[in-house]
Amino acid sequence: MTGCSATGQTEAIPWGQVGRAALPDFTQTHRLPVHHWKVLHALAAGHTAALGGHQYQWTHCGQEHFAPHSCGNRPCASCQRLKGAQWLEQQTEHVLPIPCFHIGFPLPHELNPLLQHNQGRLYSLWFSSATATLLEFGRNNLQATLGLTAGLHTWGQNLGDHYPLHCVVSGGGVSLDGQTWVALRPQWLFPVRALSVVFRAKFRDGLQALFDQHQLQFPRVPPDLSEPTAWARWRRRWARRKGVVYAKRPFAGPQAVLAYLGRYTHRVALTNSRLEALALQDGTVAFRYKDDARGSQIRSLTLRLEEFLRRFCLHILPPRFVKIRHYGLLANRDRPARIAQARALLAQVPPPPEPGQPTVLYVQPVEPPALVCPHCGHPTRVLIRVLNRPKTPAVWDTS
Repeated sequence: MTGCSATGQTEAIPWGQVGRAALPDFTQTHRLPVHHWKVLHALAAGHTAALGGHQYQWTHCGQEHFAPHSCGNRPCASCQRLKGAQWLEQQTEHVLPIPCFHIGFPLPHELNPLLQHNQGRLYSLWFSSATATLLEFGRNNLQATLGLTAGLHTWGQNLGDHYPLHCVVSGGGVSLDGQTWVALRPQWLFPVRALSVVFRAKFRDGLQALFDQHQLQFPRVPPDLSEPTAWARWRRRWARRKGVVYAKRPFAGPQAVLAYLGRYTHRVALTNSRLEALALQDGTVAFRYKDDARGSQIRSLTLRLEEFLRRFCLHILPPRFVKIRHYGLLANRDRPARIAQARALLAQVPPPPEPGQPTVLYVQPVEPPALVCPHCGHPTRVLIRVLNRPKTPAVWDTS
């Protein structure tokens, strides 16, 4: 078993170590999309010479050090940590000094198998249904265009399939004629039950359109949803569920909006710090998770390596799929011009200041972590050579 130090404290285990132990058997027993296999093999090769790297020599002590190349995959915690911080730093240009609301759009659990077999299409339908609902309420109720940032979150703490779509909604918008700023009441957005009815209707109709166009793939388990009668019966059953859109209190100023976005933009299903133990003889891995059903207690879960990889694969997004999207005032096209217009209108009728919140928005600049010598602690080094990725597949020693 690995994961415990000499002092008895638990040490973080690199995900690549778990992947190298689990992939040989998993490859023989599971069929996955090619993209999933590429991601898994890249993660398993992380922190090894299998991806190539840079060979350095420290000028102070003369020791050599190999720095492996990163895999660059979105499910990789090491790669996403710096990218997430840099993305967050860039968003300071687009945050408006107004209250923002957090709205969640859940889907019934009965849809989980269908979501897994049609990730790209159904995730996109989910985005379009939720954001179209919010923008429609903004136009009809406020006569204004809101600003939205929507982010997909697919996992629970135990790596199960848990699908909330989070939306950060501006507390007001530019009037439809573009002449004034229309503000929302600071503690209230729209009726959540009305939002729920419209969202579910849009998603249901979009799902039916995909079925009619034969663009859905179905799980190979009963009932056979490709048959129209079974499909209609199944759709009526989950449509009767009373899942309600939920809304949380407004964020306490722009700084809180950025802090919230930073937790979800480049977050991954499982970080190395949560991995506790890898038992090669038993073929199991243990990791920590927060049990919300028991008062958010921190518990430990042990899974077979095969089950661990199966759960992890649930959260590998389709290639080039965009999981953070902007709409309305924050839509990518011509966004600087719309933000400038919104700020000019806000300056005419300034919103009441948030109590206790700073008036200046500041995000600590992000720099890559400094590379220092593990022997002498000095940062000065010279590059000796660049090692390219080997042409032959990597063979991992899991003993």
